[in-house]
Amino acid sequence: MTTLILNIDRDDDFGRKANLKSPILGINENKHAAQAFGEADPEDSDLNAIYYAISLFKRLNQEGKNVEIATLCGHMNVGIKSDEIISEQLEKVIEQTNATDVILVTDGAEDDYIIPIIQSRIKITSIQRVSIKQSRQLEDTYYRVLKMLDDEKVQKQFLLPISLVLIVWSLFVLFNLGSSGFGATIMTLGLYLLVRVFRLERTISYMIKEIKSGFLTGKLTIYTTIIGIVVLIATLFIAFANSNATYENELLEILTFMSNMVWGIVIAGLLFVIGYVVDSYVKEKRALWAYWIYPFSLLAFGFISSAIFESLLKALINWPETFYIEPFFTPFFIGNTLTGIMISIVGAVTYHYIKDMYELKQNELTIENQTL
Repeated sequence: MTTLILNIDRDDDFGRKANLKSPILGINENKHAAQAFGEADPEDSDLNAIYYAISLFKRLNQEGKNVEIATLCGHMNVGIKSDEIISEQLEKVIEQTNATDVILVTDGAEDDYIIPIIQSRIKITSIQRVSIKQSRQLEDTYYRVLKMLDDEKVQKQFLLPISLVLIVWSLFVLFNLGSSGFGATIMTLGLYLLVRVFRLERTISYMIKEIKSGFLTGKLTIYTTIIGIVVLIATLFIAFANSNATYENELLEILTFMSNMVWGIVIAGLLFVIGYVVDSYVKEKRALWAYWIYPFSLLAFGFISSAIFESLLKALINWPETFYIEPFFTPFFIGNTLTGIMISIVGAVTYHYIKDMYELKQNELTIENQTL
């Protein structure tokens, strides 16, 4: 029975630094390898491992046990390639030495990933971990962290938000907007956490795919959506600037901001609906009556909301000292409110009429198909 003392260098430090070819078999060859490697890089932990293996060989040999020693090296690309190389070398060494069991010598946590491969070919009777005493825990932690960061889930959960924060912050710093960059960074991190909490990853991924598909196929929805977003952002900045420049009262600033935002929201919504309906008609060759109500609802929202916010603004112009009721009886408020109500009524009536006509036509087609 022969016991093989097996030293593993998974990332091939012996080959890269000392130009040594593996497998390194026999006590003399391992001594030569240790000396050459020590001259090349005396601070590497693999040097401790091979000297420990040599020391263990001498001790067991003096006890009269039949032992052999070998050092196997993998590849600098640690993973499948290095493990395949080590597997092939191990089979050759077992065949040459007729070993029946192995005492495995490793220099840290990284080489432990090779243990299942060795166990599938030969019995392991002992595992000896060798490292500098002061760095054992540090090295194990280092490789565990590297293994964890290699996980795709961990990358998305931790590295992605860090990269987003760094990108946003650097962009603002490049434009000399450091103070604004802090706010933008916090907002970016908050949006990311919001997406994670509500599990919106699939929705966002679907939207990105739709945008790519829209650009490739020339969908109108993509362009109307982009124009709508631009209109919405421009309205947002204009409304914010006007609200700050006109009033100092916070309540009046909020009402001014909301009043200025109303028609921007309506226009953006109309653009999106028009683009989606046109694309659906071109793609499915039929009119989508279900979206008929949306333009009417948006216009009604615009007239009624603008009437309410404008009248509230005039009613609270001297708040909290005075509240004026007169703005709610002006032709502007009554006219806009009635216009919004009439638009919503027309939309609801025509929607139900078109829906009934569509369902009647569908029933006639169904009966005709069944008759045929």
